[in-house]
Amino acid sequence: MFGYGSNNSDALGPVEGDKKEWRLIERVVMANTIELRRSRRWGIFFKLLTFIYILAVLVLFITNSAGSTSIGKTGGHVAVIDIEGTIASGELAGADAVIGSLSAALQHPDTKAVILRINSPGGSPVQSAYIFNEIQRQRALNEHVPIYSVIVDSGASGAYYIAAATQEIYASGASIVGSIGVTAAGFGYQDLMDKVGIERRQFTSGDHKAFLDPFSVLNPDEQALFEILLNDVHEQFIRDVKLGRGDRLVDSPKLFSGLFWTGSQALELGLIDGLKSTAELARELGYPQTVDFSLRPSPLEAFARNLGVSLAQALVKLGVSQGVTLN
Repeated sequence: MFGYGSNNSDALGPVEGDKKEWRLIERVVMANTIELRRSRRWGIFFKLLTFIYILAVLVLFITNSAGSTSIGKTGGHVAVIDIEGTIASGELAGADAVIGSLSAALQHPDTKAVILRINSPGGSPVQSAYIFNEIQRQRALNEHVPIYSVIVDSGASGAYYIAAATQEIYASGASIVGSIGVTAAGFGYQDLMDKVGIERRQFTSGDHKAFLDPFSVLNPDEQALFEILLNDVHEQFIRDVKLGRGDRLVDSPKLFSGLFWTGSQALELGLIDGLKSTAELARELGYPQTVDFSLRPSPLEAFARNLGVSLAQALVKLGVSQGVTLN
């Protein structure tokens, strides 16, 4: 029996070792399988996400295309055009976008009035002047379609410049209105250059070609010239505001000092004509139905702009954003 037991123990040894090896192999295979499943799930997720984006773009494109041509007869409506954000070339509050929207609104046979819904801190005086002049021109050509402005949160600087061209201006009592002035700012780094030990090497072929160079000492003559330039733009601003508002403005030097006021204060100063919202004004005009004629980015442009942000948000929600850096 002793011999039998010894032989049995020797026989079990290799079997037990084989079991351990198989367990190890099984664990490796299972780990690989889990990893493959995880990779496959992420692959499916990103493919599904891409499909959803493509489908959304197609739907938006079709909707946008249909909406731009499907404004049929309404029996009478008020056209609304948003002027939101910084007034600058290439932006939705720039001259090209606003003038195009205004033209489309006035061409519709059922447009009974136009409201510029303004929410902007201002921007380019050139773009503002372009819009001002076009509004004045369209008012002369379309006397039967009045053009109004409604200031939402802010109608300051260049935004008020635009509003002054319309027939009447309305705002909320808490809106920011005014800031009829011109500003320009910069920095001077010449002392920093001296401290760091950097030598400025600049070559020009004109006495003022390096006008207001931030790395050089401010030239008093150039400063005076720049102030004359700003004053000239300011005078154009004042002239057009007076042209648009006329004798409704209170005779006060504060009006054109660059200060701004609440809507309630602006009403007392003659900068606006009343306290109304877009909906209230439309109802008072007798056409409560409003139609938005604002130029919007195409679905593809919106998709390209928001893709990175949306993808990052999705990754954060899934808890996989750690270690991902967007440069």
